[in-house]
Amino acid sequence: MTLIITNKQVVTGFFRAINERRLADLPRYMALDVVDHNKVVFGEPDEPGAAFDGFRQQLDAFGEGRMEPQELIAEGDRVVARVVVTGTHSGYHPRMPEPTHRSCEVEQIWILTVTDGKIREIRAVSDRLGMFLQLGWDWPTAD
Repeated sequence: MTLIITNKQVVTGFFRAINERRLADLPRYMALDVVDHNKVVFGEPDEPGAAFDGFRQQLDAFGEGRMEPQELIAEGDRVVARVVVTGTHSGYHPRMPEPTHRSCEVEQIWILTVTDGKIREIRAVSDRLGMFLQLGWDWPTAD
């Protein structure tokens, strides 16, 4: 008997693993060469698979943080997720090394490409300005 896992189930499992801090399980949901077009962490290497370290860095910086999908819409190999992200900046983050201990809640829209049961590509739009204001981070400037 073959178990068929839907693309929505892959994405749900991915967010569950993130929220439960099961980073070792991420390869069950993300391809090792996943391409992240919306870097999770400022300064993350621009190479396939770099998202794994980016998620680790986010979880280190926001120990109590959560990424809660509010809606999932699937068509073909794409899953769109409306996500509410909450957290308190309590650890090192490459963008702001000293924790502010301030909390934030922002909405994000993710578009994930899922093939053969793995997330292969990530695109996202996030309220970065809202996050920076809530956390007390300086807005980046052009060099």
